[in-house]
Amino acid sequence: MTMLHPVIKKAVIPAAGLGTRFLPATKATPKEMLPVVDKPAIQYVVEEAVAAGLDDVLMITGRNKRPLEDHFDRNYELESALIAKGDDDRLKKVQESSDLATMHYVRQGDPRGLGHAVLCAEPHVGREPFAVLLGDDLIDPRDPLLRQMTEIHARTGGTVIALMEVDPASVHLYGCAAVEATDERDVVRVTGLVEKPDAADAPSNYAVIGRYVLNPAIFDILRETAPGRGGEIQLTDALQKLAADETVGGPVHGVVFRGRRYDTGDRGDYLRAIVRLACEREDLGPEFRTWLRRYVTEEM
Repeated sequence: MTMLHPVIKKAVIPAAGLGTRFLPATKATPKEMLPVVDKPAIQYVVEEAVAAGLDDVLMITGRNKRPLEDHFDRNYELESALIAKGDDDRLKKVQESSDLATMHYVRQGDPRGLGHAVLCAEPHVGREPFAVLLGDDLIDPRDPLLRQMTEIHARTGGTVIALMEVDPASVHLYGCAAVEATDERDVVRVTGLVEKPDAADAPSNYAVIGRYVLNPAIFDILRETAPGRGGEIQLTDALQKLAADETVGGPVHGVVFRGRRYDTGDRGDYLRAIVRLACEREDLGPEFRTWLRRYVTEEM
């Protein structure tokens, strides 16, 4: 692969949301810390960034998010207790999170939307291209979406966003992209974006999902972006300006993702994600699948 543009080194993970769909569980626990089998959802996201070569991670947090910092820090008392018990397996699991990446944190004091959260990353990112990973979307490690996006950026520069084909009846739940085909399979040129359009007004059924590789020109645009849908500064609105004029920060490309994605931002999808991942685990899967079959056939 010919490298034409700067290598992506930094990942930004917005994690300042209130998690209201999961109340009362999230009254005192950040939604990102809710377990998916036996790891908090946020750890899957950090692991994905690291697997793509991004081990400098900035997390955008808010009030009551201190457990996120604690999770990726050392816990010497717990480690000492596990060492005393000779419990090497659990000790390794505890240490994994603190050894994953170089973690940084900044608070989004005023929750003004995803675009504002991304803007909070500017002092850390500077004028480098960077990745943004949303914690509600878990991408299966067997489908290296983010690595593919960084490789496309290395060739094309500009911005690369992840897209997924959805039922037209569901397009109002997502940002939606107008696209043009390229010579590369499942890579499109993005010519426009609309945040949560009505089905009749949607330019396509290509929905934006929570992975972005962004040109630093996005910061200049976000500073000038007025609040949009929901009274928040929408990242989609800023991306629309990049897509409309590539002289600002290069072209905008989209990767059409057809792999395994687990949505933990919705209660039903969160439960389905746990079941799917548990079924696929070597240590849990065989026994769990047997129980699940029996439960479905006998008790349902």
